[in-house]
Amino acid sequence: MRILVAGGAGFIGSAYVRHRLAAHPGDSVRVLDKLTYAGRRENLDGLAADRVELVEDDISDRDAVDAAIEGCDATVNFAAESHVDRSIHSPGEFIQTDVFGAFVMLEAARQADIRHLQVSTDEVYGSIESGSFSEDSPLRPSSPYSASKAGGDLIVGAYRHTYGTDALIVRGSNNYGPRQHPEKLIPLCILNALAGDPLPVYGDGMQVRNWIFVEDFCAAIDVVLERGEAGQAYNVGGPDELPNIEAVRMILELTGRDESLIEHVSDRPGHDRRYSLSSDKVRALGWEPGVSFGDGLRQAVDWYRENEWWWAPVRSGEYRDYYERHYGRALG
Repeated sequence: MRILVAGGAGFIGSAYVRHRLAAHPGDSVRVLDKLTYAGRRENLDGLAADRVELVEDDISDRDAVDAAIEGCDATVNFAAESHVDRSIHSPGEFIQTDVFGAFVMLEAARQADIRHLQVSTDEVYGSIESGSFSEDSPLRPSSPYSASKAGGDLIVGAYRHTYGTDALIVRGSNNYGPRQHPEKLIPLCILNALAGDPLPVYGDGMQVRNWIFVEDFCAAIDVVLERGEAGQAYNVGGPDELPNIEAVRMILELTGRDESLIEHVSDRPGHDRRYSLSSDKVRALGWEPGVSFGDGLRQAVDWYRENEWWWAPVRSGEYRDYYERHYGRALG
């Protein structure tokens, strides 16, 4: 097969490209990526040139998507503006990519009559005090980011209902692992700890997240692409739930730093308190998570410690200005 992977130069997208090529030796991948701050050519380094083609363009551009999808057997859409904090300040960019771009990708797949998988997030369900969300839980997004992702999901459902399009959805819990942009909690705290900078923690840090190692999430996506039922959504949650403050403390221990580096900062507006997903439906397809949070976090810390060539340009560029604007202090 040839798979069109939109957003394939980003964190999860590039991990999926690597997984797909390793798991299916006869396949090739065409990556369509706008190469914004979070999408980087370096994320595809080391992959065979005869199996990976990179097309730099925007999923909101209908002509570009129509050209990229030609000759492909399926599409997987990771392309999204994905950081909640940025969505609070610039919601329009999220609507453009996550809603209109999702429509463009879906329409192109419908016209080509191929399977389309929309990669989404647990945040479309909102916050839950106890228990776990199932695929039948109502969508109650609470940030511009999660609302834009819910909009893309609803378009997928509408296309299946109206046109019979072979489309389906995967909703993942909080991913972490190598090559994740340091605006997100885990890599932010790893890199700050390695540098001896304060680790900013929103509010009391007791927001609970359901963590999944990126390789486990990619394996679930592949299972759903191969075996999932058209028109269905599949939740993919990790094996461990814990408060953010506990994740931060584990990072400090793994990097040899003490808790004096923790800096509690003002909570962000509308911050969801707890996410939790039931993964029974995707487990019924044969998937199981294989990496505990403790083991995965250790792998992530080791990767960032050993790959300064990857993160040093990120941490010294636009991200540095963003960090200072957002947290009110400069990186050391």
